[in-house]
Amino acid sequence: MTDRKPPGVSFESWVDRQIREAAERGEFERLPGYGKPLASIDAPYDELWWIRGKMHREGFAALPPALALRKEAEDALEAVRAARSEREARAVLTEINEKIRAALRRPPPGPPLRLSAFDVDAVLATWREGRTG
Repeated sequence: MTDRKPPGVSFESWVDRQIREAAERGEFERLPGYGKPLASIDAPYDELWWIRGKMHREGFAALPPALALRKEAEDALEAVRAARSEREARAVLTEINEKIRAALRRPPPGPPLRLSAFDVDAVLATWREGRTG
């Protein structure tokens, strides 16, 4: 689509023709996500949607790694509270503990981590109490 609009042709009809010809050639069918619903169709409007998406695709985070891990640890505790089985809760705790221990061995740049691995048995005891009470 590097063609220039010919003189004397309205911009709208030239664009419409370019789109129609590309569709006839099947060029839209090779696009990623073709035939799938838009992921953000029901999400509230965000003025920075494109920037956030680009940062996510490029692997950038809005938070420094240490703060991102703290946030992930908080999210892990919420996931444990919502877990349906002890096995699921234990898996969540094991995964976050591995990340925390790796970060303690090699501290990420940014603010101090101020985090330690969760005591799996203590957290699961609290989880069990929440289930029975």
